[in-house]
Amino acid sequence: MSSSSDMEDESFAIEVVIGANPPDRLDKALARDVPEEASLSRSRLARLIADGAVSRDGVALTETKARVAEGDVIAIALDAPQDLEARPQDIPLAVVHEDADLIVIDKPAGLVVHPAPGTPDGTLVNALLHHCGDSLSGIGGARRPGIVHRIDKDTSGLLVVAKTDRAHHGLARQFEDHSVDRLYQALVHGVPDPGDPRLKGVKGVSFESGGVIKVTTRLDRHRHDRQKQAVYFDRGRHAVTRARVLTSFGQPPQLALVECRLETGRTHQIRVHMAHAGHGLVGDPVYGGRRKVSPAALAAGAAAAVAGFPRQALHAAVLGFTHPVTQERLDFESPLPADMVALMDALGR
Repeated sequence: MSSSSDMEDESFAIEVVIGANPPDRLDKALARDVPEEASLSRSRLARLIADGAVSRDGVALTETKARVAEGDVIAIALDAPQDLEARPQDIPLAVVHEDADLIVIDKPAGLVVHPAPGTPDGTLVNALLHHCGDSLSGIGGARRPGIVHRIDKDTSGLLVVAKTDRAHHGLARQFEDHSVDRLYQALVHGVPDPGDPRLKGVKGVSFESGGVIKVTTRLDRHRHDRQKQAVYFDRGRHAVTRARVLTSFGQPPQLALVECRLETGRTHQIRVHMAHAGHGLVGDPVYGGRRKVSPAALAAGAAAAVAGFPRQALHAAVLGFTHPVTQERLDFESPLPADMVALMDALGR
């Protein structure tokens, strides 16, 4: 995605390059290939097409059924962000780094990133508006100022937010070309072992040196539950996760702390991919299933601690990128939060 804007302009544009084997409709192809950071749903894309805001080689494409080909460059004209609907709120922030162009936050579990239906305030955006004032980038739109990527409400850890448009564009490009280093730690059921015959039979799972398990699929909305993501191989967005075991718990092993490195960053990607591999996250109410651990295999009280863990045990531990303005390399680490540490202590690490 490339984009152009000016603080005094009333609109800006993004460009989307159509990838290989595009769907047979313009709206579907754009929905597949537009970067998630643009926050453009298929329904909004359809409205933009009908309004004449989508073009190819300077010619407006006004039919959602218009055909596109691999390599086509589609321009989407967008209005400048409207006045913010979110209001500043004095919510404490754990600021890891801040300069004139960006801010890195260590987000606690339970904090929603941006306002949405059902969560109009009390979000990270509300906190940022109070902390940063008018310096946040407006590219993300009225409800998502400065938001270049996000992590789920009940996932903790590192998040970078743009304070200027130039930073937003530069960070968005890095997320698009997968040059941002994102490493998570997760507590999962079972122990993902490259030698496990069952795991070798799971479609999309392969193995790399160093005990790394690679999961390569496509991800798209679940056919029957639009709030969930699901694994596909014939539709959706390309998604790659690499995972390796850091330590295991129990005799015989019941759980493992794994390190997950994102090549792509799709919605719920780690949660879906680990569940697809048969190793759902502890505490995940959506993808974790109802898998139980054997109390006899763990330290006293550990099984109850696992069953009672109130969120998906997932933490964004490492975030690294090139500063989009200074070109300095920035790398940040966040230690495991207290609740995950307490859970592993209960497991007898």
